Amino acid sequence: MASESIFDAAGGAAGMTRIATAWHRRAMADPVVAHAFHGGTRPDNVDRLAAYLGEALGGPARYTSTYGDHATVVRMHSGNGEHDEMNERAIECFAGALRDAGVDADRETYQAILDYWSWATWHPMYTHHGSADEVPGELPMPHWGWDATVTFENEQS
Repeated sequence: MASESIFDAAGGAAGMTRIATAWHRRAMADPVVAHAFHGGTRPDNVDRLAAYLGEALGGPARYTSTYGDHATVVRMHSGNGEHDEMNERAIECFAGALRDAGVDADRETYQAILDYWSWATWHPMYTHHGSADEVPGELPMPHWGWDATVTFENEQS
């Protein structure tokens, strides 16, 4: 598996779209997680998530070339105070979304993507509780590896 990216092992762009669609459906149905979307979502929310997730998992730089940078994503998830229960539920919803998208057929790929989501939920997306203004102007895009390590932008694993 190590020679193939997690993105490719999960089905490439189509796989990312299946995961993002399943996540959106589950997140909106969960009474705790749905609170994060109380202001609504963008019409292209699923595509944006699929592009971001794909890029973080070794796919093409579609998110950063089309939608924005990592700092923009972190800002969207910042300034909401502490919400441990929501994070825990979001990870549970995402695990279910991976199953819904059929990723659990390959246990190694399932676990790698779930590990990334858990890390992202508790770290970059949960670092700036007080205000989105605390987020630095530029943050490098994280790239997740099979060995559960993260590198940023052009760093080598």
